[in-house]
Amino acid sequence: MFKKILIANRGEIALRIQRACREMGVKSVVVYSEADRDAKYVKLADEAVCIGPAASAQSYLNMPAIISTAEVTDAEAIHPGYGFLSENADFAERVEQSGFTFIGPTPESIRLMGDKVSAKQAMIKSGVPCVPGSEGALPDDPKEIIRQGRAVGYPVIIKAAGGGGGRGMRVVHTEAALLHAVQTTRSEAGAAFGNPAVYMEKFLENPRHIEIQVMADQHKNAVWLGERDCSMQRRHQKIIEEAPAPGIPRRVIEKIGDRCAAACKRIGYRGAGTFEFLYENGEFYFIEMNTRVQVEHPVTELVTGIDIVQMQIRVAAGEKLPFAQRQIQMHGHAIECRINAEDPYKFTPSPGRITAWHAPGGPGVRVDSHAYTNYFVPPNYDSMIGKIITHGDTRDQAVARMRIALSETVVEGILTNIPLHRELMVDAKFVEGGTSIHYLEGWMSQHKR
Repeated sequence: MFKKILIANRGEIALRIQRACREMGVKSVVVYSEADRDAKYVKLADEAVCIGPAASAQSYLNMPAIISTAEVTDAEAIHPGYGFLSENADFAERVEQSGFTFIGPTPESIRLMGDKVSAKQAMIKSGVPCVPGSEGALPDDPKEIIRQGRAVGYPVIIKAAGGGGGRGMRVVHTEAALLHAVQTTRSEAGAAFGNPAVYMEKFLENPRHIEIQVMADQHKNAVWLGERDCSMQRRHQKIIEEAPAPGIPRRVIEKIGDRCAAACKRIGYRGAGTFEFLYENGEFYFIEMNTRVQVEHPVTELVTGIDIVQMQIRVAAGEKLPFAQRQIQMHGHAIECRINAEDPYKFTPSPGRITAWHAPGGPGVRVDSHAYTNYFVPPNYDSMIGKIITHGDTRDQAVARMRIALSETVVEGILTNIPLHRELMVDAKFVEGGTSIHYLEGWMSQHKR
């Protein structure tokens, strides 16, 4: 086992990784920007090193600064968390070349699955069902693009091969709009991701967003740890996640889960990862793989009893998975609400000082947050300041506990999306379960403030 790990991230995930390290008796080094000097995890770390100003490009995305910090602090491994450099194959490669262990997949796996076109081709070879669409990146020939559009059938969605996080996508409803949409998306993709390649998929009208959590070691063992329903989202950004997914037969889930684990073995994957699917009319369609720990990993931890962050560290240290697929059992139901520093209905960011902070508690309640009374939420980063997760024997109990937890939560001095969550927890369609990825935006348009 490692003696010291550098945490190359910030916010609640930096604190989450730090807690895993402390429980395992591993020392932690945190890097931080000048904006995060007063963060809770900075105060709690064994060592903390400021690596630059608030701007991400000069701090959390500064590869040389992070690697040199690992060198001067004698860290042995680097955990990238999520976001920032977590899915950057060049960073993973530089970490390994510098003599450290990257707590995540190999650079080859990150590259393979980070390019949406090569990822889709790998999944087709592994027998994982994909959304109908172009075989690879769209060609330059306009006639061939139009031919492929007719073959797939409208509406279609044009996606950036190097995209992610809901960016680099454009829905096209008619053939007349196709070529312009392809050209525009190419230009945006080249500017945003450094990769202008785009591909085409059938646009599913009313799907759910279901994902499968996987874990693989360096000894050709791979398992899947159940599924999550992440359909409650706006602008492709998840707001509420839960496990298991309501209303989908277990045999259907088990079939897709087994295929995901088999795909991990086929591509030589190691560490934690998530296969993301659209689910419509009883069918799963692969859309992408996240080669890192997810924001919503706690719901899987609560229903499986498996510490995903600790497993990442153990696998990176060369240990074998301590369980086989048949030993993984799901218990009860878990729900996560992302707490963002933003206007609950306009979604504009609301940075500033938290003048009062009271976290909820009680049976089956977990709060993952780096915030506290008098903490200043910087304007430089993602607006998420924490997550409330509840667990119950049934979905109804998990929802009831979430209602209570949200009613107990106090955040003053800034705006948060807690009022929105309180409304959604009593919404009839959410309570019923199984809403599509478009439900929340439709709900928002009917509940304009």
